[in-house]
Amino acid sequence: MLQNRSLRYTMFALLYFTQGTILSYFTALNALYLLSRGISMTNVGIFATIALLPFVIKIFLGMLSDKVNLFGMGHRKPYILIGLGIQTICLVIAPFINPATAYWGFAGLAFILQLGMALYDTCTDGLALDTTPLEEKGKIQGFMVGGRAVGVVITASAVGLLAEKVSWAAVFWLLAALTLLPLPFVLSSKEAERPVERSFNWGAFAAFKNLRVIALAVMGLLFFLIIAGTNQIVNPFLQQKFNISLSTAGNFTTLWGIGAVLGGVLGGWLITKFGDRRATIGALAVCLLSILGLAFTPSLALAWPIVFVFGIAYATYQTVYYALAMGFTDMRIAASMFAILMAITNIGQGIGMPLSGLIVDKAGFVTAFLVMGAINFLAIPFFPLVFNRKAAQA
Repeated sequence: MLQNRSLRYTMFALLYFTQGTILSYFTALNALYLLSRGISMTNVGIFATIALLPFVIKIFLGMLSDKVNLFGMGHRKPYILIGLGIQTICLVIAPFINPATAYWGFAGLAFILQLGMALYDTCTDGLALDTTPLEEKGKIQGFMVGGRAVGVVITASAVGLLAEKVSWAAVFWLLAALTLLPLPFVLSSKEAERPVERSFNWGAFAAFKNLRVIALAVMGLLFFLIIAGTNQIVNPFLQQKFNISLSTAGNFTTLWGIGAVLGGVLGGWLITKFGDRRATIGALAVCLLSILGLAFTPSLALAWPIVFVFGIAYATYQTVYYALAMGFTDMRIAASMFAILMAITNIGQGIGMPLSGLIVDKAGFVTAFLVMGAINFLAIPFFPLVFNRKAAQA
């Protein structure tokens, strides 16, 4: 592992940055790209769910990483390299598959791309758990969530401009090039030998019988259902209401990404300053207020600050939940357990995106925003379990 803390944190930030570059495409343009090919919002949501499936099943990737030291290179590093390679290849191929005539082919490619991302994402999380003291959980998650948001900020406007002025091929090939940025850091890293007490142990999975862990997982499912379901419909909403262009959609996503960078910082600060419970309450409040703002956006001028605040809320929710999950993780199955907790959040996203798309098709954007906002309240009954340590023995 990289000995210098700054270099280590930079590597984690860049690995999440590569995810952010893909997120910038899926957030800013994927829905608009598919809609322009005559695909309905319901099918856009189905496509997004298919692309997310690797993140739901990534528990098995975590188990593989926890158990197998691949090629003697470590439990994390070789898998990270393989995942980055898969993502790069899929992005190079993407322009040659037209979703208008090969919807399922394009969805299949997205599935494979996300499988590669899920592999290096899971192993990056495992590496962070292996090397980060628990008292730094908020800080490291702030770096990673912030790094992903920076990826969105840097690429979103460029992606929108390239799609509008050059070609979709240029979009995908730029994303492929940006995927390679973490490689020098990963290649120069070397994993330390794993202590015996952290050896993989099937018995550690008994942690999922703990009511406190179950409650945390349900909260994560709800949090990510809300933010993913809302995030997917922001640009289509703005396009319908204010007739924004592709490049403007990219600019909105850039602003959203800047908010998300600040949200990563805010989430880490809330955890460190106020503790887990108050940080989670703060994240919930910011999210609810921003979604209500989106629902009742009165003008294009006011849409800009509202989208910015939603970006803050999006990343604050993520950072707070990720930090909580780190504190709940058994280090004997670090990547596996964290992957399970993350897979549940991806189930939430897989529910939230088609749900919001379906509500838009049936009842309109405002109703969809209000439903997403109301779901925040479903998390509140789980607070006593998650934040009551006496429940740990239940």
